[in-house]
Amino acid sequence: MNPFQQSKFYLVEHLHLARDALHIYVALIVLFGSCALFGWKVHQWRPWLLVLLAAFVGEVLDIRGMPGPFESAIGRENVKDILNTMAVPTLLLIAARYTNVFARPRPTAEAAPGSGDEAQVPAAPLGSERDIL
Repeated sequence: MNPFQQSKFYLVEHLHLARDALHIYVALIVLFGSCALFGWKVHQWRPWLLVLLAAFVGEVLDIRGMPGPFESAIGRENVKDILNTMAVPTLLLIAARYTNVFARPRPTAEAAPGSGDEAQVPAAPLGSERDIL
């Protein structure tokens, strides 16, 4: 067993996660980590492609750690792992690109630009009670 597989088994055992859940967590860490690290947005293809690359690299490392020839080790479990890894990032990408789920609320016409949540108080003449320096 290679170090990659040993670390996976360690995480599964000590975090009490299923192997499939570990794939989802790693996908989200790579997706949001790349967005935070590189300033990418979830609606862009780059973080999604990085998760796909990480999924493929992880599966290649899994296959290489298996006994027997490399070609015969590729099976349904590896395809399932890649699909499982890509499910949530794909849904987030689609939601961010094609829906308004993550859209910022637009300011209404009643609010002055840049006003935010603070109350609008009319200016008082200098020297009055409201004049605080």
